[in-house]
Amino acid sequence: MKNYFYSLVIIILLIGCQNKNSFTVEGNISSAKGEKLYIEHMGLLKTTSVDSVKLGKNGKFHFTIKRPEYPDFYRLRLNDKLIIFAVDSTEKITIKASKEDLPYNYTLTGSEQSLKIQQLRKSVANIQNKVNKFSSNLAPEEQNQLIKEIEKDIENHKREAQKLILENPRSTAAYYALYQKVNDFYLFSPYVKEDRSYCAAVATAYHTFMPNYTRSQNLYATVMDAIKNERKAESQLRLEELFRTNSTGYINIVLPDKNGIQQKLSDLEGKIVLIDFSIYTARENVEHTFSLRELYNKYHERGFEIFQVSLDENRFLWEKSVQNIPWICVRDERGPNTPYVLSYNISTIPASFLMDRQGNIIARDLDFKQLDKQIAKLL
Repeated sequence: MKNYFYSLVIIILLIGCQNKNSFTVEGNISSAKGEKLYIEHMGLLKTTSVDSVKLGKNGKFHFTIKRPEYPDFYRLRLNDKLIIFAVDSTEKITIKASKEDLPYNYTLTGSEQSLKIQQLRKSVANIQNKVNKFSSNLAPEEQNQLIKEIEKDIENHKREAQKLILENPRSTAAYYALYQKVNDFYLFSPYVKEDRSYCAAVATAYHTFMPNYTRSQNLYATVMDAIKNERKAESQLRLEELFRTNSTGYINIVLPDKNGIQQKLSDLEGKIVLIDFSIYTARENVEHTFSLRELYNKYHERGFEIFQVSLDENRFLWEKSVQNIPWICVRDERGPNTPYVLSYNISTIPASFLMDRQGNIIARDLDFKQLDKQIAKLL
C-alpha cells in the first residue's frame, strides 16, 4: 500500500512537471471535415508552423505544445482564417467555432487575455471593413460620411484599448493592442505624442519584468528612439527660435582664451565660422581635433575660422591640451555649466554650428564630409 502511494505521488508530480512545460489547445471547428488546421507561433520577426491536424467529421482537434519562455502569441489557421490567442500562465485553452463564423466569432475559455485580443481584433476588423468600402465612385457626401464614421470608430477603439493598457500594461493584450493596423498603418505609435504614454507604459512594464525578452527590448528601444527624436526636434526648434529672435542671427559668445584674452564670436563676422563645443579630456576628442585641424589647414587662408568653446572642467588639463591649437579656443570657468550650453541648446558633445559671412547659422552637427562641402561652397 505504501509503495502504491509513493508511485501515485511520483505520477502526480510528473504530470505537474509536464503541465508546467507545455500548454494545450483543443476544441472543435464544425463544418470543416477533411481540412487541415495549423497551429503557428507568431514570433517577433516571423510566423512558424508548430503542428497541424486533419479535421474529422466532428472537427475535433488537440495540440500539446512546449510552453514558451515568455508570454507569447500563437494562432490557429484554417485556410486564410485565423484565431489569435496568447499563452502566458495558461495551461489549457479550449476553442469552439464553426468554419462559417471564423475568424472572429468563436467561443474561447481558459485565457482571459485571449478573449480581450478577440475583442480587439473584432473592433479593428470592423474599421478595416469600412475602410475597404471607401471608393472614388462614392458621392462626395458619402465619402465624407464614411470618413467621419471611420474616424469615430478609430477613436472609440483606441479609447477602449487605452483603458485595457492602463488596466494592465504588462498583459499580452496590452502589447497586442499596440501593434494593430488598419491598411498597414499602426493605430498606436510612440512617434505620435498622444500615443507615446501608452506605448511607454507597456514598454516599461515589459522592460521591468522581462528585460531579456526580445519583444521587451524591441518595444523599449522603439519608444526610447521616439523620445530621443522628439527631444532633438524640440531642441532644434528652440534653437531656431533663438536665432530668429536674435538680430545678429547668432548668439554672441564672449569668453577668455588660454592666455586670458577675451575673445568675441562677433569679431569674426564677415568670415565663415565653425562654432564648436568640445571637451578636450574626452576620449573621442583626439580624432575630433585632428578632423578640425584638417579643415582649418585647408580653408583658413581663404577666410575660414573655428571658434571653439571648451566645456572642460579642469583648467590646467585644458590649457595643456590646447597649447598648440591654432584656432580660437575659449573656456568658461563653469565648464559644462556655462550658460552658453543652454543658449545653444547643447545636449551632446561634440556639437557644432556653421555660420556664414552674414552671421546666419546655416547648419548644425554636420559630419566632417558634409562640413567640408558646405565650407567650400560658402567660400
